Amino acid sequence: MKKRATKLRAPAGDLELLEVLWAKGAATLAEVHQALDRKLGYTTVQVRLQRMVEKGLCRREGERPAKYRPLVAPEEVSASHLGLLLKRISGGRVAPLVAQLMRDRTLEPEEIAELKQLIAEAEARSRREKPRKEPP
Repeated sequence: MKKRATKLRAPAGDLELLEVLWAKGAATLAEVHQALDRKLGYTTVQVRLQRMVEKGLCRREGERPAKYRPLVAPEEVSASHLGLLLKRISGGRVAPLVAQLMRDRTLEPEEIAELKQLIAEAEARSRREKPRKEPP
């Protein structure tokens, strides 16, 4: 099995299959094929799953019928994709991206509270990590 890269970017086709595996925990080829939202050939799904095994995204368990189990967490994949998006859309700055997202939709009070909590945590981290300048 190949070692996963630190920056994990799964193509859309892999993400589609990973979403099924994440939801089911483990699934046979037939179960993955049946769970897809769109028509895709059985052998296409089989080839994609095998390539995902080779990439280290999932593993094939030896029982009959073989089951495929994800080896990456959704957070690993989303963090990489979001990092790339952040870099491309706002030059690596978080505030412009969040501002745009907030302008385009109405947030529920729970989401606003969650954002406030995330900001408070970021402020605390920033205070801990910033080196203090010595007075001259």
